[in-house]
Amino acid sequence: MITSNHNPKIKLVRALLSRVKDRREAGAFVVEGVRLVEEAANRDWRFETALYDDSLNERGKLLVERLKSRGTEVEEISPSVMKSLSDTESPQGILAILRFSQLTIPNLLNFILIPDQIRDPGNLGTLLRTAAATGVQAVLIPPETTDAFAPKVLRSGMGAHFKLPIHSMSWDEIGQFCESANQRVYLADMDGQPCWETDLRQPLALIIGGEAEGASESARKLAAQRVSIPMSGMMESLNAGVAGSVLMFEVVRQRAGNQ
Repeated sequence: MITSNHNPKIKLVRALLSRVKDRREAGAFVVEGVRLVEEAANRDWRFETALYDDSLNERGKLLVERLKSRGTEVEEISPSVMKSLSDTESPQGILAILRFSQLTIPNLLNFILIPDQIRDPGNLGTLLRTAAATGVQAVLIPPETTDAFAPKVLRSGMGAHFKLPIHSMSWDEIGQFCESANQRVYLADMDGQPCWETDLRQPLALIIGGEAEGASESARKLAAQRVSIPMSGMMESLNAGVAGSVLMFEVVRQRAGNQ
């Protein structure tokens, strides 16, 4: 059992949890909690190691045995060490280091999400979770958006990371990709055409701008059309997670009605 916070594995976990630079250099990230570790195992992501303590519930204990049976390095740690690592107030008793594994973007595309300058981890996680629920086929992450594999984004995404191709790209790469894939680029904008009056059935890339500053100049240059969400006037705007979710489900609604 690991009982020291100075253990090399514990130091690595702490570095991966706290710094994007360390995640990128190591090519790894940390997931915490029974559900996320289980989702990663179900999707055959590559585990480096898993750590657990004796507070695990029965579902978690079965998961530990499953990981051991597939050859994953699994170690028990003390509850105090787990608490010192946990990003939540009530640790679930398990976390794992996973290798980055970019899922392949399909050849035939009709729905891409581009979260631009999204700096709030909860909003980005919500967008990813909704993207998975609405059939988005790829998420392209521009330079100024927060790290998609940060702990709070992973937690808010609720397993979406293991189902969606999530690729970081420069704006030049995003533009070239959308052009080669024949995606019409729409930008969520308060001054755009109402989404109910906009034809969203064609292959498209949807840009959702940031919470404070909105979309970047690069995003505005790339967009072929702007689209808005009509509101009653009692509120001026929605946060990025909610606005993006409304628009993604409007794409689903229109396409379902076209079948």
